[in-house]
Amino acid sequence: MADNTFKKVGSSNNRMYGPQKIVACGYAPEEHASLLAFLKAQGFEGFPVVFVPKPEEGKTLKEIISSPHLSGYQSAPGDRKALILSGFTENELRRLLSAYRTEKTARPLMATLTPTSNTWTVQTLLTELGREAEAMKRLQRQKATQSPTNNP
Repeated sequence: MADNTFKKVGSSNNRMYGPQKIVACGYAPEEHASLLAFLKAQGFEGFPVVFVPKPEEGKTLKEIISSPHLSGYQSAPGDRKALILSGFTENELRRLLSAYRTEKTARPLMATLTPTSNTWTVQTLLTELGREAEAMKRLQRQKATQSPTNNP
């Protein structure tokens, strides 16, 4: 991220920054119930979920995080699909990432809330996540072209 806070996910049960909440961006109204069902199946039914309508992407994450459970439900989404996770433990984060791999479901962009990102607008964070995703794709392509099987 812009503040260079990438860290490898550990395996602790200590809560990361912020209150327990899942912020869902870019999910169409017809996807809301299936996202909630997926989260419940993975044991995250205790986490409040907020859906961010496109007009609210200009709000800060701090403002969005303070919204009540199911705010924005069935509202028109923005363009980028992402989950912003607040108050997760590292083990919960690992469990969610594993569930996406196991279900072979397309994983949205993901971020955990930090003291820095808490002050950003949703749109700023989504833009940064998009840049990071592109940078990771470039890095993976570079690694693939530099693998020993591709060099004589």
